[in-house]
Amino acid sequence: MSHSHARRSLRFLAALAVFGLVTAAVGSGWAAEAFKMGVVDPQSVLEKSKAGRKALEGLKSHAASRQKLLAKDEEELKGLEGQMKSQEGGLSESQKKEKQAQFRTKIQDYQKRVQEFNQELAVKQKELVDEYMEKIQAATKAVAERNGVALVVDKGSDATIKIVIYNKDTIDLTDQVIKEFDKQNK
Repeated sequence: MSHSHARRSLRFLAALAVFGLVTAAVGSGWAAEAFKMGVVDPQSVLEKSKAGRKALEGLKSHAASRQKLLAKDEEELKGLEGQMKSQEGGLSESQKKEKQAQFRTKIQDYQKRVQEFNQELAVKQKELVDEYMEKIQAATKAVAERNGVALVVDKGSDATIKIVIYNKDTIDLTDQVIKEFDKQNK
């Protein structure tokens, strides 16, 4: 299944689920009171809230410090490579092979560090998103309950899977959730 086909299928299933929830809500007696629905963009909440920006800055800072270490290792490798080239003529064949083997080992170590860094960063990013999604859900619940909203759907963004294709601005709770989120996470 292609990536675009999978996304279309996921969107269809999400739309079907929302339609099913709305149909069930209207058919189960919620119709007596006005059914209110809202949308929220959790990515925007994370990026625009004070606490979210602070957490993202912490992640960026961590990544930058690790990147500096990798840049230092990379400079060292470039220096070794230049040193090998400049000494090439004065070394015996066995010395050349030994230097090349040492250089290959250092490159492998560097590549391993890069891979470990990328994995570590991915884990930290997932932990941050998981932690903040719980907090965003709590803020969303508070806003929804305060406004009598029965259902709030993740509208997604260009960076994630876009579930809601269209919504009126009046049902977008994102700005209210950002304010509530900041209030709850000082």
